[in-house]
Amino acid sequence: MRLVIVTGMSGAGKSTALKMLEDVGYFCVDNLPVPLIPKMADLWKASGTEISKAALGVDIRSGQTFRELHKVLEDLDRAGYPYEILYLESDDHVLIKRYKETRRFHPLSGSSGKIDDGIREERRRLLFLKEKADYIIDTSHMLTRELKAELNKIFVENKEYKNLYISVVSFGFKYGIPSDADLVFDVRFLPNPYYIEELRPKTGNDPQVQEYVMRNPTAEEFLGKLVDMVEFLIPNYVQEGKTQLVIGVGCTGGKHRSVTLANALYQKLNEHENYGVRIEHRDIGKDAVTKAR
Repeated sequence: MRLVIVTGMSGAGKSTALKMLEDVGYFCVDNLPVPLIPKMADLWKASGTEISKAALGVDIRSGQTFRELHKVLEDLDRAGYPYEILYLESDDHVLIKRYKETRRFHPLSGSSGKIDDGIREERRRLLFLKEKADYIIDTSHMLTRELKAELNKIFVENKEYKNLYISVVSFGFKYGIPSDADLVFDVRFLPNPYYIEELRPKTGNDPQVQEYVMRNPTAEEFLGKLVDMVEFLIPNYVQEGKTQLVIGVGCTGGKHRSVTLANALYQKLNEHENYGVRIEHRDIGKDAVTKAR
């Protein structure tokens, strides 16, 4: 029997995660009253049950009974009942944006009605769960399909997971540095395909541009050193407890050089299966839109 407790910040995607787990064969119950968790565990553990995988959604909506969760988990530990905790996280500004888009109130916003107050209080109450979690997934920059891929790695393919999700983002300096970037690398020292007439309308996703950029020995050397440094940093970030790493790779317009190097870095990092990696080209189409105006 595999029991997964799905929890985390309101608005971080718990309901979506439960639906995805249901789709891969988990028996799912959302917002189960906390005192009933041991009873459900005993029921599923009983011989003859057909349920081999179950997921329970538990969050701050449980109200007063949520305070009992700490003791309930201790009781499960003492009884030797195996369970895993999946904790979904997201940045404050992302959560606030999601709440505003859906026009929902945060369950802990209280009389003030301020979403940020509710988020702050929720983080305080959930801290013990985050510290106890087996898997922490930060959905701040995730698409739905990317979350599904991460859940499949953990709960279907049973791959080792290091609680770190990496976003490689290409961008153009003339449009500003990504505000959430942890590491920023400038590749404007490389020859610019923009000045090659046949390459100008293409992007770093096109083989011709990639070949032009990467045939420069400096580009290959830079990529090797960049990969070495990032691979050195990753286990240290994991040990520190970091769950999200955003790597920005920038050139002038975010269309040619940065896209090429970001793609190459993504391909190298994606060879590691114990953490998630995504690629985003933030400014790849802005040059064409600006000129069209």
